Amino acid sequence: MRRPFIAGNWKMHKTVPEAVRLAKQLKVMLHDEVEKKDIVLCPTFTALQAVGDTIRGSGIKLGAQNLFWEPEGAFTGEISPGMLVDVGVEYCIIGHSERRQYFGETDAAVNKKVKAAKAHDLGVIVCVGETKQQREDGKTEEVIHTQVVQGLDGLDVESPDRLVIAYEPVWAIGTGLNATGEDANAVIDFIRNILTDLFGSSTAEAVRILYGGSVKPENIKEFMSQPQIDGALVGGASLDASSFAQIVKY
Repeated sequence: MRRPFIAGNWKMHKTVPEAVRLAKQLKVMLHDEVEKKDIVLCPTFTALQAVGDTIRGSGIKLGAQNLFWEPEGAFTGEISPGMLVDVGVEYCIIGHSERRQYFGETDAAVNKKVKAAKAHDLGVIVCVGETKQQREDGKTEEVIHTQVVQGLDGLDVESPDRLVIAYEPVWAIGTGLNATGEDANAVIDFIRNILTDLFGSSTAEAVRILYGGSVKPENIKEFMSQPQIDGALVGGASLDASSFAQIVKY
């Protein structure tokens, strides 16, 4: 049975003191959950060190929101995989729709980042998802297939537990809208079939696939009751300790 995985993407929120305060609250609230689930907090780059220090030894894992594929060099404004490892990061979100939409991130770039993370033994949370227009045009499976295949092209998956896929329909992110549990499960089942084609059934069955998109305490049970959904990538609701704790304790 796959171990549940719940990650909080804090996006561009929280100063360092605010991030530390939230991490301290969650460390207390989630003390009894870390044995049963993988819980990952993904603060901004500026707060990574402080949040990492705060949660060290608690069982909660530290995650980053992005990385660059080169180990070092003249890449102003970027962060390398080694720099993330240096401050204790264990997982990194790659290919989030906001990165694709606002910063022109392509499937080829996602692939480079995934391989760079793997080379540094970083776990990855690879995001895929269709826009509202693509969904209305009946292109959901086509879009998802392209993103998964191109994003993971040439990847050698020796440790399936370090590869996490997050299905985040773009139309549901930050909008208050969300897919039904049944709809999300169908797409995630489709993703698992793609992984079977790419890596074989045993690897595909071991990879955790999450749902993301306006996940709240009120709807987490609907998603987690589905057989193919292994957890959630939580945005806005992860910024409040009580809400995120309720989601983790679904």
